[in-house]
Amino acid sequence: MEDKLQYFQFAHLPPHLQDISKPFSELANLMADVTPTCPQQTIGLQKLLEAKDCFVRAALKGTNR
Repeated sequence: MEDKLQYFQFAHLPPHLQDISKPFSELANLMADVTPTCPQQTIGLQKLLEAKDCFVRAALKGTNR
């Protein structure tokens, strides 16, 4: 589980990307705490990570206009 949660860390990001990434980190950690460790939890965290990555990339694209 820790290997998946490491990808939700955000302190290394610039502040404008931290603002986007932080809620995903909080939700991922909450879900890891309140749901049982099982394949569905892993899939849920993976999909959340994919969504976070999409929104971070969208923010990056927005700064390149």
